[in-house]
Amino acid sequence: MKLLPAILAMAAIVVASNVLVQMLLLDGLLTWGAFTYPFAFLVTDVTNRLYGAPAARRVVVAGFLTGIVCSLVGTQVMLEFGPAVTLRVAVASGLAFLAAQLLDVAVFNRLRAGRWWRAPLVSTLVSSTVDTAIFFSVAFSAALAGAFPAGANAAVEWAQGPAPFLTAGPEAPLWLSLAVADWGVKLALALVALVPFRLIVGRLLHARAAID
Repeated sequence: MKLLPAILAMAAIVVASNVLVQMLLLDGLLTWGAFTYPFAFLVTDVTNRLYGAPAARRVVVAGFLTGIVCSLVGTQVMLEFGPAVTLRVAVASGLAFLAAQLLDVAVFNRLRAGRWWRAPLVSTLVSSTVDTAIFFSVAFSAALAGAFPAGANAAVEWAQGPAPFLTAGPEAPLWLSLAVADWGVKLALALVALVPFRLIVGRLLHARAAID
């Protein structure tokens, strides 16, 4: 099955990110999961370049299903302050992943005829921004509290209180700082990922040409 390596890579990234999101950096401003999750866009883009948009969407669906399983498991893992995955976080994660990854496929497909770097870079920048906006607003924004039961809202109140923006600016809801920090990592890794994208696609296309 030609998509199996991509499916396994996507599943591995999703599982690793769900585990590493529990490990905090910079006093909780970031998590280690912020540095693994963006590579899901690399997997999607490589698949799109090699096999086309329909194949990339199948890999996205596989990652989405893996994420659902991770969320179900996470709700059963109890940490000091409650379950590892709460309802709002689980819903936000699933919505953000599916919307952003499918957007990545669409934008990449629209730009695939241009310079080699244009499609992966622009699609990842756009979809990463959407991913961050959906996840943090759905998971933590007080404005969306009415969409969830009281228990789900209580579990994320820690992120709604005021805190210095990015630890040094004016006071703002903590989740805004978390979102901006996460977004910054995604943008930086979008540039870094161009290197493995070029190497992986070039090698696989060369191998395919040799076989043909």
